[in-house]
Amino acid sequence: MKLFVAFVFVVAVVYAAPPGLPQDAVVLVKETPSDNIGVGGYNYAYELSNGQAHHETAEVINQGTENQALAVRGSFTWVDPSTNLRYTVNYVADENGFHPEGEHIPA
Repeated sequence: MKLFVAFVFVVAVVYAAPPGLPQDAVVLVKETPSDNIGVGGYNYAYELSNGQAHHETAEVINQGTENQALAVRGSFTWVDPSTNLRYTVNYVADENGFHPEGEHIPA
């Protein structure tokens, strides 16, 4: 169940990118290790020509116990097309919730 929640979280982060980004962006970097088999953790990253990027790693913590959870760390970046400013959000999502940080996010 927690793995499903983590998957839903990843999908939500992907769809949370700001609207209005050009649809003709080209993939510059894509990293998907071959050991991402759905057991344990995962790791992936990509960077697009429009300035959008995302990197994420995850590991199962407390494996085999009733407190088993997926601990996710990552960051995503985008460029606001109206101001040409680059924004980056670093985050941790674990058994304690989702914790984003960024210069543009109020403390």
